[in-house]
Amino acid sequence: MNKRTLAILSSGLLALVAPATGLLPNPSFESGASSPEDWPAANPGKGITYETEDGNRFARIHSDGGTAMLYREIAIPAGTEALRLSWKWRVTGLKKGDKPWFDARIMMEFMDGARRKVGGAPGAPNRGKDTDGWEQGAKDFLVPPEARILKFMPSLLNVTAGTLDIDDISLEPTDPADLRAAAEKRVAEAAAKAKTELAKRRAKCAARLEKTGSLLPGDGAIVLEQTEPGKMLCKYLVAYIPEGTEALRLSWREKITGLVKGEKPWFDARVIAEFLGPDGKKMSGVRHPQPAYSQKDRPEWFERKLEFLVPEGAAAIAVMPSLFQVKAGHYEIENLVLAPTDAEGPRQAAEMRARQEAARYVPPEEPNPAKFPRPLHVEGPKLLDDAGNEVWLQGVSLSGTESVAHDKQAEKSTVIAIEQWGANCIRVPVKDDFWFGKTGYQNDGGKEYRALIDRIVTLAANRGAYVVLDLHRFRAPKPEHAEFWKDAAAHYKNHPAVLFELFNEPHGIGWDVLVNGGWVGEAGQHDESAFLTDAEKKANAGFESVGLKGLLAAARSTGARNPAIVSGVFWTNDLTGWDQGWAMDDPDGDGIIYSWHTYNWHPGWARVLPIAEKHPVFVGECGGDEKKMDFIKHSDQENPNTFCPDLLGFIQEHRLHWTGWCMHTGSTPRLLLDWDYTPTPFWGAYVRRALSGERFPVKRIR
Repeated sequence: MNKRTLAILSSGLLALVAPATGLLPNPSFESGASSPEDWPAANPGKGITYETEDGNRFARIHSDGGTAMLYREIAIPAGTEALRLSWKWRVTGLKKGDKPWFDARIMMEFMDGARRKVGGAPGAPNRGKDTDGWEQGAKDFLVPPEARILKFMPSLLNVTAGTLDIDDISLEPTDPADLRAAAEKRVAEAAAKAKTELAKRRAKCAARLEKTGSLLPGDGAIVLEQTEPGKMLCKYLVAYIPEGTEALRLSWREKITGLVKGEKPWFDARVIAEFLGPDGKKMSGVRHPQPAYSQKDRPEWFERKLEFLVPEGAAAIAVMPSLFQVKAGHYEIENLVLAPTDAEGPRQAAEMRARQEAARYVPPEEPNPAKFPRPLHVEGPKLLDDAGNEVWLQGVSLSGTESVAHDKQAEKSTVIAIEQWGANCIRVPVKDDFWFGKTGYQNDGGKEYRALIDRIVTLAANRGAYVVLDLHRFRAPKPEHAEFWKDAAAHYKNHPAVLFELFNEPHGIGWDVLVNGGWVGEAGQHDESAFLTDAEKKANAGFESVGLKGLLAAARSTGARNPAIVSGVFWTNDLTGWDQGWAMDDPDGDGIIYSWHTYNWHPGWARVLPIAEKHPVFVGECGGDEKKMDFIKHSDQENPNTFCPDLLGFIQEHRLHWTGWCMHTGSTPRLLLDWDYTPTPFWGAYVRRALSGERFPVKRIR
């Protein structure tokens, strides 16, 4: 074999040299004065010296506690498939550290040409006790194809004490055939052993399933109590999946009390499930079950279940009931059962999910101003474009962009609402925290969220539709909301398709505070914001409001003239103040539109008519749902099949601008049954018919 040797450079990297001797230059440390040539200089402070005994010089590594290391980097010639390392060493006075591997050893690692770590490092030759004088050592190992550098590190690793002497180090290429065959044999033997062990574990779990009805160990009862705020509490249970199992069902009942969420949005009470491969590690590239989480107390027993497909190659599943870094809470679980189930239901759900994920994709579009709608302005009770044509805004309100910073359905919903339902206006709820990237889910300063809103605006404007940018906040305007409008208004300054809805739903304040600002204390007893968290409700009291005038001034300070939409009191259901001296002026903009929200428990429609005679009125949220709201008396909630047609007829008769709440499958009152955009029969169907031009008679005014 034509061998080439590797030489050590004093700069720290070994270079190829002529194979004159077949050994490393100065392998026995004999050349050189105070320190051997081609080796690091002595550094007694770090335990590295060069000693001479009987005329023989060698390297000494010494430690009185901790790690001492002789560090070299060795260049590996391209095409090298295997290396043979040989050396002579002597270990004396060794006292190991507190881990089994804290001993005397030769550590090695590979790097590529860009100095990135490469896997496949050889095992470290090691000694856990003193040698009987000098002993010879050798190790052959394979070299990964991309490896170009070997980090060579004879060490005393975290020992209590000891001395490692090393000499006659040689590194040279060798024949890889036997090494490769041995490696293949080890892999095959390990695979066979793992297969046998997996079969035993599966059989054990199958027997448990036969006996208890569950694959999981234990009795299915778990209690977690947080006593150290922020600590992760988790019960880790592993079940091996019987071969041939296509789907699993995880069911339990839970009770949660005293829950206080942690610092991140997902720091709550949850049951996590993750598939494990035959190596016992979490599988990558597969769909794991979605965690079942709770973010509020459940003082009574509550039944829960998850059904999911088992991915190919899954050997086991880890089930982890957790109090995930919460500040406080008591989490109790009973009847936790994991068992195989019929795969048809999960398979259909997976197919629907895949179909909907594919269907929700909307190709990105560049803004096309030639297709944008004409800019709007207010004249008396009318909304006119710049050609003097009256415009009647009719459409839908999205939902999701106010709840999560990464909503995936909004773009498709925008296109469907315009192209298939006939909307000419899309109301987009936004949150200032998302806009500025202040939530635990974001790490980009809000860049992607703002890009999402931009894409929605472009999709609507390119189709000739308008967009109402709704700051979806409650109670009263805050200084941070003014900061939002300074930024958002500058961003959409005089965009012909964009209107500014300054604030979603004020409540628990009077007209003076709403318009001019002032102190906001505790809310009253009647509360329609039960969907807010306790923390959000607490944040909505005890502050100085800037009022709607403050928000309008912030928007106008940018030079943006976009029409502004302002809300009344009582969750935007009461507009009477606008006709009683509180109407707002807009000398620096294109006019004020007054927002009205009404649902199937709100009477008093006629109160809006005096406002509509003088100003444009925008019914930004409206509708009714078969599902009763628990924070409103059920008896006060009218059947949507009688309420919704009359409401749409009232809107049409008085030509009120409107967007139905909401283009979503879960946020109520919902317009959609599913993400195939099937309209709900009790609300969505009426909205779609109205947007298609159908007129509804008004049988009764509420």
